[in-house]
Amino acid sequence: MASIGKIARRTFLIGSAALVGGVAFGAYYVARPAPNPLTAPEGGATLNPFMMIDANGITLIAPRAEMGQGVHTTWAALIAEELDVDLDQVRVLHGPPAQAYYNSAMLGEALPGKGYDRSDFAHALAEQVGRIGKVMDMQVTGGSTSMPDGFERMRATGASARETLKQAAANRLGVDRAQLKTERGEVVAPDGTRIPYADLAVDAGKLDPVDAPLRPPAQWRILGKTQPRIDMVAKVTGTARFGIDTRVPGVKFAALRMNPHLGGRMIGFDDSAARAMPGVDRLVNLGDGLAVIASNTWLAMQAAEAVRIDWAPSPNPADTDAVFDRIAAALDGEANSTLRDDGDTSALPLGASEVTAEYQVPYLAHATMEPMSATALYSGIKLEVWSGNQAPLLVQKACAEAVGLEPEAVELHTTYMGGGFGRRAEVDFSVYAARVAKELPDTPIQLTWSREEDMRHDYYRPGAMARFRGGVKDGTAVFLDGQIAAQSATQQAMARWLGLPAAGPDKGTVDGAFNQPYAIPNFRIRGYLADLDIPVGFWRSVGSSMNGFLFDCFIDEMAHAAKVDPLKFRLQLAADEHAPSAKVLEAVRDMSGWTCQTPAGIGRGVGFCYSFGVPTATVIEVTDAGGPIRMTRAWIAADVGTALDPGNLEAQFTGAMIYGLSAACFGEITFAEGAVEQFNFPDYDALRIHNTPVTEVKILENQEHVTGAGEPGTPPAMAALANALYDLTGTRARQLPLMHDFDLLT
Repeated sequence: MASIGKIARRTFLIGSAALVGGVAFGAYYVARPAPNPLTAPEGGATLNPFMMIDANGITLIAPRAEMGQGVHTTWAALIAEELDVDLDQVRVLHGPPAQAYYNSAMLGEALPGKGYDRSDFAHALAEQVGRIGKVMDMQVTGGSTSMPDGFERMRATGASARETLKQAAANRLGVDRAQLKTERGEVVAPDGTRIPYADLAVDAGKLDPVDAPLRPPAQWRILGKTQPRIDMVAKVTGTARFGIDTRVPGVKFAALRMNPHLGGRMIGFDDSAARAMPGVDRLVNLGDGLAVIASNTWLAMQAAEAVRIDWAPSPNPADTDAVFDRIAAALDGEANSTLRDDGDTSALPLGASEVTAEYQVPYLAHATMEPMSATALYSGIKLEVWSGNQAPLLVQKACAEAVGLEPEAVELHTTYMGGGFGRRAEVDFSVYAARVAKELPDTPIQLTWSREEDMRHDYYRPGAMARFRGGVKDGTAVFLDGQIAAQSATQQAMARWLGLPAAGPDKGTVDGAFNQPYAIPNFRIRGYLADLDIPVGFWRSVGSSMNGFLFDCFIDEMAHAAKVDPLKFRLQLAADEHAPSAKVLEAVRDMSGWTCQTPAGIGRGVGFCYSFGVPTATVIEVTDAGGPIRMTRAWIAADVGTALDPGNLEAQFTGAMIYGLSAACFGEITFAEGAVEQFNFPDYDALRIHNTPVTEVKILENQEHVTGAGEPGTPPAMAALANALYDLTGTRARQLPLMHDFDLLT
């Protein structure tokens, strides 16, 4: 683990900005704060890792990665609200790898329990557990935790800074702090004297930070309103720097070619044709593949393809059918978890009608628009890495191990990301760049994966199978027994990231099924882990991404078996179990004008999933006008507790829905001879503007605690579309992608 003390004794350069000459403020609600990684020069001070005020203005040091979800804008708004500045007065830089930037919410979300029924005590316990992230390198962006993590910490940072600046001004003016007020980055005295924050920074840095109560929502000026994205201009004008845009003087370019047979090694290769290509510098043997260093990326990719390689076979099952045979076998084995076991599921209640179904969903790639890439510069005693990543401490540590250095000898710059969705929480693309750079010391190397390498060497969303048995009686569900089998993304990731052993019930495999807020008296969900070594990881909405389809489609089948309107059926089950869930169902019903009566050529389906603390309901409308079926309208209702930025929330839920619908329609990773068969977007399509439905979003605020929004919009979208297709065609979709069973507009 990195020595934070050593890190703190030097000045971090983040991009082109040096964090020098200023003062950092803040107080956040943790018992023993981690060391501040920022170094203050003579004449300045740092009291907190998150914010600096200097002659150049206010700088937020954000610990969460910006990958398009707007986190930097909302975190800046949290500080600006309490600091009494406007949003355009705050600059944002991504923080360096440091314990101080641990995610305080992520580990708490891993606690057992359904979530929607979490008591105040359990919520407080989750906050306490979250502090363990300081010692587990949990500087991670993911799990829709950025807002729960930053909501109080950043407001407290701004409030403390405001009051400390006022105290510095009070000391200078010889008045009581209570007589002063703040406005647009200035302290205002009773006689009208105005002192800019920048003029008070050094004096404030000599004071103990002043704690301050947080302002109630009724007094908010910025939070609760749609704000312009602070990264918008740079991204629109093309000046924003993503990982692939990194240009270090003297840079050489590299491309990767790895064994397509997953888990296999490289037996040997003939690189004579590649070496003969003008502009090729050298090849690097990586064990399971190779990298080519050249004068430009295209040449490096072409040279890599020119190498004749003898690949060892994959240790995994040869084809897709064999893979799913293993998953099916897990269903017949011993359950890994039974996280929901209400009532008696040994037999159907007397008089209940039985409903059964089996479902299957495929492996999925993350398919980020920006392929994996990283730039590294190795000197022998130091490594510098530029990487769009979701886990800086993990990347720093892994890169250090890869080149034989201590973590504190690795300086990491986290850039903007052209999509993450969980893929950039992995360290492999950064580590490969570091390994290649070590072979050419003192020369910066930018390693860019081709789309083909990216698609065929992902950490995939696991494929899954499910068996459900239900019972309906008197128009409602009285019995539900579900079995779900898949590989464990959690166990694989924890082993890769933290070296933790695989043990205990795997919550991720059944997330989005066991924790649905339905009052079914006899309700059991069991999870089974498939014995496979295909690389899997966290994909947007994780276990709920598969269970949102598997579980909710079965709920739809039960509704039809009970001869009850599918939306009303869900609403009845949720009403007495979780009021916020019932309200989102009511909201989407009213938004869509739901009547359960669709004319010929039109189909509508509803999907619901509680995930990441957010109940979300989606209605999809499909149309058949004599050609391919197209999606025409979509309605989404979700309860996030506190809507910090309504416009950004609308964008997040819309984007998450489109991501889910793309997977539902076209997404699948299949295997032949242990290799992935998909190469590029022609093999792994997504929705485009012409086949994306017109969408309306409604954000509710009935829950007590603030939640995240990056992922909950994905799970119910898949089920809503499948259920709409049933309403249109009478054909029940029990496997994805839907393109195999329906003529969809492409």
